[in-house]
Amino acid sequence: MSSPTVAAAAKWTAAHDLAAAAAWFGQHDGPVVLKGTGKVLVVGGADATGAAVGRAAVYDPTADTWTGTATQPSPRRLHSVTAMADGKVLVAGGIGGSTAPGLASAEVYDPAADTWTPVGTMSQARWGHSAVLLPSGKVLVAGGSAVRAGTTVRALRSAELFDPATGGWAKAADLTDARSGHVAVALNGKVLVVGGTASVGTDREPALAFCEVYDPATDSWSPTGSLLRPRALHQATALSDTTVLVTGGRAPGAGDDGVFDPFSRRTAEKYDLATGVWTAAKDMPAGRAQHRAVALGPGAVLVVGGTGSDADEAGYRSVVQYDAAADTWTARPGLLTGRWGFAAAVLSDGRVLAAGGAARTGLAAADPAVTELTAAAELFDGGGA
Repeated sequence: MSSPTVAAAAKWTAAHDLAAAAAWFGQHDGPVVLKGTGKVLVVGGADATGAAVGRAAVYDPTADTWTGTATQPSPRRLHSVTAMADGKVLVAGGIGGSTAPGLASAEVYDPAADTWTPVGTMSQARWGHSAVLLPSGKVLVAGGSAVRAGTTVRALRSAELFDPATGGWAKAADLTDARSGHVAVALNGKVLVVGGTASVGTDREPALAFCEVYDPATDSWSPTGSLLRPRALHQATALSDTTVLVTGGRAPGAGDDGVFDPFSRRTAEKYDLATGVWTAAKDMPAGRAQHRAVALGPGAVLVVGGTGSDADEAGYRSVVQYDAAADTWTARPGLLTGRWGFAAAVLSDGRVLAAGGAARTGLAAADPAVTELTAAAELFDGGGA
């Protein structure tokens, strides 16, 4: 009689460290899996001083190695990184130093040749924008922030299209609402834009509940249902071709009842493209912002790390998994290193890579004046669950 099969336990295991610590605080500046190779590219980011990083590296999960690209891209943070249909990667915009102004430049990485090539300039310098691959093979870049005057910034309504066939940029229709720090998700040939912030000239930019949908067939934006709660520093993850899960976000302050909420949001909600309506999903066990949420397959999302604030905090090790069919959250093994603003990607074998990010700030750090970043990387194996 054969022995019963015992399922492997889910766990995180240490992977090879990045060459240097870095953090990625944007919504669309994260890593991409390179087509046909299963390797992962990370580009730019911020160092411990907040300055933009001018390097890129490729992770090989088979060899567990990071290798710097032969040439290095321009320093960028709060930029966008988009894997294109031809296997190349578009990197656009961002901030080139520790402060504004933003960048209008863009570069394309060719993994076959291991080269970076400048590809024109956008009509508008921007950072904190979204970038999504369209069915046509073009890349839609939308919104973000730009310098208004002096040290003040403004949110943008403008959008642009990059055509890899020509290497050129063309104007797209403007967003309905100016926004920055939003998340854009491809849905059934269209693009859903979720939340973000609008600059109003104060230190605390208000979060947005407004959402809209881009239709590339008509080059038009249409308002759709608003979030149940305005969100910034949240995550939006496709559950299917027509549904999206939104999780967390920064602490909302005083709610409708006037009671101050000192924690990041634990609420979650789901969007249905067919109805254009957001409905409440089951609350997460605890709130978080600047976390990462990755799809593990239809209806399953892994929510990893994060923080409650970017001041006097240590990164969360907590990891939870959402099951859309049951509308339930399940605790999963925690990260080896708590972190937020990090790189996260699902590998071709189903494992999840987490690398870099901020680990401690303020009174939680060894030196309250210095943000502690981590170079540590680790891999999550769900154990077949």
